[in-house]
Amino acid sequence: MIKLKSSHILLRALTTEDLDFLELVENDEHLWYLSDTLQPFSRPILKEYLDNSHKDIYEAKQMRLVIALHNKQPIGFIDLYDFDPKNKRAGLGIIILEDYQSKGYGTEALELMLDYAYDVLDLHQLFASIIEENKRSLKLFKSFGFEIIGLKKDWRYNSGHFQSEYLLQKIENVH
Repeated sequence: MIKLKSSHILLRALTTEDLDFLELVENDEHLWYLSDTLQPFSRPILKEYLDNSHKDIYEAKQMRLVIALHNKQPIGFIDLYDFDPKNKRAGLGIIILEDYQSKGYGTEALELMLDYAYDVLDLHQLFASIIEENKRSLKLFKSFGFEIIGLKKDWRYNSGHFQSEYLLQKIENVH
């Protein structure tokens, strides 16, 4: 049974009603370094993205779900990217608005997505890239068994300085 709901949050598909939230997150200059974005996205481009978000992960090679409170308030996104069904792996990323961080929502979202990735998509491994300074994300992913397998030195240039980025991996041994 697919379970995308916990005691405080739910993971749901993007809808056209998410346009304002998507614009807020994607056009926040402080978050651009996460996706190597260099300029804001226009509403028509974001609407087109929403219109195509229904594509199956096997076709799009990625999947973005909204992290929402039970009152439907969106608080973040969780993504599977670089989906590779042949090799049974995908990248995993999560972003939660600052006002909702350190409240356990990331833990619940990550747990739900891990269950989905391993049980529904039958993945063998997930990987994540986290900048060295992001201690909270590192702690979160490590608490779910992700291991640091490498450090990409001076990998990202952000706000006038280089940042190193850890590569983490979680291999599911149940299969």
